[in-house]
Amino acid sequence: MQKNELHKFNLPDVPGVYLFKQGRKVLYVGKATSLRDRVRSYFDDDLIATRGPRVVDMVTKADRVVYETTPTVLEALVREAALIRLYHPPANTEGKDDKTFLYTVITYEEIPRVLIMRGKDIDFKAKHTTDGQKIKAFYGPFPSGTQLREGLRLIRRIFPFFDTEKPIGTKSKHQTAKIEFNTQIRQYPRVFSVQEYSRTIRHVMLFLSGRGKELRATLEKDMHRAAKEERFEDASAARRELFALDHIQDVSLIKDERLEDAREKQGSARIEAYDTAHLSGTNAIGVMTVILGGVPSKKEYRTFRIRGVQKNDDIASLKEILSRRLGHPEWQLPQAIVVDGGTTHKKAAEGILKEAGVNNIPVVAVVKDERHRPREVIGAQRACVTEADAVLANSEAHRFSLARHRAARSRNIRVR
Repeated sequence: MQKNELHKFNLPDVPGVYLFKQGRKVLYVGKATSLRDRVRSYFDDDLIATRGPRVVDMVTKADRVVYETTPTVLEALVREAALIRLYHPPANTEGKDDKTFLYTVITYEEIPRVLIMRGKDIDFKAKHTTDGQKIKAFYGPFPSGTQLREGLRLIRRIFPFFDTEKPIGTKSKHQTAKIEFNTQIRQYPRVFSVQEYSRTIRHVMLFLSGRGKELRATLEKDMHRAAKEERFEDASAARRELFALDHIQDVSLIKDERLEDAREKQGSARIEAYDTAHLSGTNAIGVMTVILGGVPSKKEYRTFRIRGVQKNDDIASLKEILSRRLGHPEWQLPQAIVVDGGTTHKKAAEGILKEAGVNNIPVVAVVKDERHRPREVIGAQRACVTEADAVLANSEAHRFSLARHRAARSRNIRVR
């Protein structure tokens, strides 16, 4: 398939799943925040360098793309897993062992639990785990563990479930279960009952199997039936679940997908570095610089005017500029973030990332000596970046902040 053929498939700018096909054969299944932009990325000039020969071969063989839209990115995530399991597309599964994939498992118990397990720990034919736990259902494979965990966190906010390591006790007429349930799932609004929990698990199973439309129809039916029977509390609960399904705040999943894209493109690893400069001892600006594949990408540099910090407080300034940067979801997320300073600065940046729900971008700190020369690099190995790239990013941020500092003395500069 060629790039100039894409227009005939009318790919929309919405979440969903896409399938590359050769005749009737499904070659590859993927999910997207934007179907249009994601599929276009397979026709970039650097595809072989960023995705490897297997994906290039798949795109070459494909003669069409089909897609399904989904209301949310979360539903695209579970639909992708369902389609991979259905079709076993070679570009998704060849050269990979099912045992390494992650699955979501519903245990076969009076009070079922929803667990994440690797394929090596599941006997799929016998429907039990390798340690003998019976399985009611399993879903997957899920290519991204990070996105699976985030997806389950979002689902659990709508349909609360147990994910404890050990089974839930049912002694004293489920008193133990009630205590544990209310302790673990604080947002659950009502008294625990096994019957109601079973209903919740059925809804989780419908969602995880990629049957979002059927789940919505079930909830609507439950809502109308409860209202007709004057069970107004039940009707209200179903209405809240319907609303939540259509208004899932899956911003973190969108960010995770962009981060996965960045990491797939190993030859173009993106590092962002931040620094601040004070103007006349009172005002301050912050800068963001970008290193892409070991080379400064100057067109992506940004300047921020520090607004909420009264004094020369580097930590507060760092927190402000990083928070404002994360308020731009249209900017690609980096593989790592580099800050100027030591452990305190590193922890401050990590705290802002955590508050924003972005927990998987590592932070690297570059410690300077009294002459402002790099003395130590903290966290580079964990971030999978070289110390040389971290120092380059830091030096570029310092150089750019000084340049903007000087420019600001003589004229107004464009800042965010």
